Amino acid sequence: MQEIADMQMLETEEKMDKAIDSYNKELQTIRTGRANPQLLDHIQIEYYGVMTPIRQVGQVSVPEPSQLYIKPYDKSVLKQIENAIATSNLGLPPQNDGTGIRLVIPKMTEERRRDLVKQVNKLEETAKVAIRNIRRDANEQIKKIGLTEDDEKGYLEDVQTLTDNKIKEIEKITAKKSEELMHI
Repeated sequence: MQEIADMQMLETEEKMDKAIDSYNKELQTIRTGRANPQLLDHIQIEYYGVMTPIRQVGQVSVPEPSQLYIKPYDKSVLKQIENAIATSNLGLPPQNDGTGIRLVIPKMTEERRRDLVKQVNKLEETAKVAIRNIRRDANEQIKKIGLTEDDEKGYLEDVQTLTDNKIKEIEKITAKKSEELMHI
């Protein structure tokens, strides 16, 4: 019985780690005023009939701290990349120079920084809810195993401790990102 409970604990920790990884990936799409190729991770174009991330159809470089430059391996997709960026939620106008696309990241205003911090806080709450849902599922699974009352209580306490630690980890990540956003 305890092997099953131990496996449940490992599975729970793995799920919580995946939720935190997902949260980190979402945070990377929030721009901080500095050029970061990961801003383009969620933008895709149709390339030979397959939806393909921009970073797989071209080289993305950072020529200046506030610029991204996308040089496609195949120049025929230049217009598609330009359109995909223009219609994305990045809010950056693409500049096509005939061989590549330049994205200039403007300096952020204080108001924009505060809006982004609010967005980060919403993402944080979503991540915390995901962790709590995983905790709830784990607690239900442990109760179904049929452990002794003391063992069950011990495992439930372990799940709560794990949950508390993962939520603290999320809060640290949020604090770091918020500080990064507010730093001029």
